[in-house]
Amino acid sequence: MEFFKDRRTHVTITVCLLSFCLLYVFLAPYIGFTPLFSLPYQPCTLSKTCNVTNNKDALEAALSEASMENKSVVIAIVNKAYVEGDKPMLDLFLDSFWLGEDTRKLVDHLLLVAVDETSFERCKFLRLHCYRLQMDDGVDSNGEKVYMSDSFIKMMWRRTLFLGEVLKRDYSFVFTDTDVMWLRNPFPMLSQNERIDLQISTDNFNGNEWSKDNPINTGFYFIRSNNKTISLFDAWYAMKNNSVGLKEQDVLLNMMHEGVFKELGLTVRFLDTNYFSGFCKDSEDFKAVRTVHANCCRTISAKLTDLMAVIHDWERFKRASTNETYSGCLETL
Repeated sequence: MEFFKDRRTHVTITVCLLSFCLLYVFLAPYIGFTPLFSLPYQPCTLSKTCNVTNNKDALEAALSEASMENKSVVIAIVNKAYVEGDKPMLDLFLDSFWLGEDTRKLVDHLLLVAVDETSFERCKFLRLHCYRLQMDDGVDSNGEKVYMSDSFIKMMWRRTLFLGEVLKRDYSFVFTDTDVMWLRNPFPMLSQNERIDLQISTDNFNGNEWSKDNPINTGFYFIRSNNKTISLFDAWYAMKNNSVGLKEQDVLLNMMHEGVFKELGLTVRFLDTNYFSGFCKDSEDFKAVRTVHANCCRTISAKLTDLMAVIHDWERFKRASTNETYSGCLETL
């Protein structure tokens, strides 16, 4: 009997000690003591590469981290072909923000959307705001997508679907291709009038910023999130299966000419190539130009060659404070 009594006493003491230790570990932080040991805790802070925080999904987390105070972001999409090589397109794109006037701060609001693991890892290495976009089955997201190839068209439609989702989350955005050089902050030349739903670049500006005869280019545009623009993207993507052989830009242009913009009540402003320039129609005034787009140029190698020339011209212009124009890459077409 004495044996069982001693055993119960030992068990009681052991349980008391364990209870005390557990209370000490969990209550010490709240009563001002530093515990001798603690359970591991590693919070997911709002860093540029944290995908999910505080019950937000990955896209919402990425958008909120990159967003300006007015819920606007700058979005670019990349794949493996744009991040590899001696001088990748992504590096040249980022160089323009570094060398441009009043553009460095805009990188803080750039969301880079990667469609494959290579480009996603590169984005994280550069410590940018990154989001990994899953592609549809049957879409090869890795290599260069030759202009108007089947893979190119499929990727453009996947891009349209994704950007429509961003609008539905109440974020306005500037979409930019990575073959657009940001030589100056474009926002002062983008109207802040909230009644303007879409401001879109053109291949050849006809002189009237409200004319629907301007040939649009979806490589650079600023769009506000509202019911009208969400309906536009829904209607646009719904045309995918009925537009075989057409890229998404051609479909949007047809919708505009067929009166869809008017039916939706959209107010659209078409951007002057004097400020939002490209190889199709270069700016006549280097003192005014904001962006330069390698449109009318089909391959990445051709774009890189001529965009590097643009950057060199820009650096010379800044040093000499003289006006220089660029002829584009017409010889590559």
